[in-house]
Amino acid sequence: MDLLIDYLIFINIATFLIFAVDKKRAQRGKWRVPEAWLFGLSFIGGSLGGLLSMKIMRHKTKKISFAIGMPILLIINFLGVYYLKTLL
Repeated sequence: MDLLIDYLIFINIATFLIFAVDKKRAQRGKWRVPEAWLFGLSFIGGSLGGLLSMKIMRHKTKKISFAIGMPILLIINFLGVYYLKTLL
């Protein structure tokens, strides 16, 4: 169980930081992190970090795919963690 918690902490911090980097790069007109990476990191457990970064950094909040997709991924993540907890 500790490994799962450690993983979730790591992936959410990483996702938060990558969303933040993408925001800074967007402001500077530089190469951007592909949206597929942002969704991919969120799908594998980082949706809470992604959502927090969206709110704090005000990034991707107007894109419908993120405004709807990230909360859905958060629900999927919670269900996945619940399922894994029942197995462990």
